[in-house]
Amino acid sequence: MEQKKDVPLRSDAQRNRERILEVAVVELTQCPDASLSAIAKKACVGQGTFYRNFPNRGALVLEIYRYEMQQVADMATQLLATREPDRAMREWMDHLTRFAMTKAGLADAIRLATGGPGGPPKPGHTPVTDAAGLLLRAGEEAGTIRPGVTPDDFLLAIAGLWQIDPHSDWQPRATRLMDLVMDGLRAGAPGQ
Repeated sequence: MEQKKDVPLRSDAQRNRERILEVAVVELTQCPDASLSAIAKKACVGQGTFYRNFPNRGALVLEIYRYEMQQVADMATQLLATREPDRAMREWMDHLTRFAMTKAGLADAIRLATGGPGGPPKPGHTPVTDAAGLLLRAGEEAGTIRPGVTPDDFLLAIAGLWQIDPHSDWQPRATRLMDLVMDGLRAGAPGQ
């Protein structure tokens, strides 16, 4: 029996699903062709539970992408609740960087899941774009980020992030890049 999309999962089913995703991110990042049964075993769920949530590898990979992207997007609101807008933006950029490195590790698996004829399209980056917009508006209103920067401007400015090799010592280089972008966002801000 198929679950209706608008019916929320029971709390134990939701925990199982999240545990599968957490394990799958680690396993597929380390080995893009990790077996699904090994992922289910490490997530401590049975095969039935696993396949009820993810009927095939492609469904799992695309859900990891969506799940991780939504986690990054949700972090923007959490950071704005506890930090000044420019500090929230900079910390969020670190979360985005970690997401980018994880996604890069899954790039082959994502390509395989979305590349075939009739296969599902690669999910868009709307949640991340919306989160960037929220942070940019908050910073602009606080006078700590230059006026008029759009989410598209921001994504173009950080595009170099996706050129960093995730298998290298990426953290210092990514931090330097994000610091440069943040300096650019602050330049010309009325409160600076």
